[in-house]
Amino acid sequence: MQAVKEKLQDFNAARKAKAEARAEEKTEKEIAKARKDVAHEVRLAKEAEATMDLHVAKAGKIAEREISKHASNNNPNVDSNNMNPTYAATIESTNGPTSPNY
Repeated sequence: MQAVKEKLQDFNAARKAKAEARAEEKTEKEIAKARKDVAHEVRLAKEAEATMDLHVAKAGKIAEREISKHASNNNPNVDSNNMNPTYAATIESTNGPTSPNY
């Protein structure tokens, strides 16, 4: 009878050890997955930032080309200071005078 009790205790101890090992492995897998997901998001963010920088540089080149095109026509109303689309003179010359009743 004592041998049977010892064997059951050994089985229970082995079962507990296996359960602890499984739990530890599961935790390690979750940590590894989280690291992988973070690395993936960082890569996507870097790619998006690089793309954004490319678009900003392209927009700058287009703006410079337009400024030089209009400046070569000796137009005194066009320079790098008033090429901002929110500049009032640019908006009025393009769309006509704005009404203060809006």
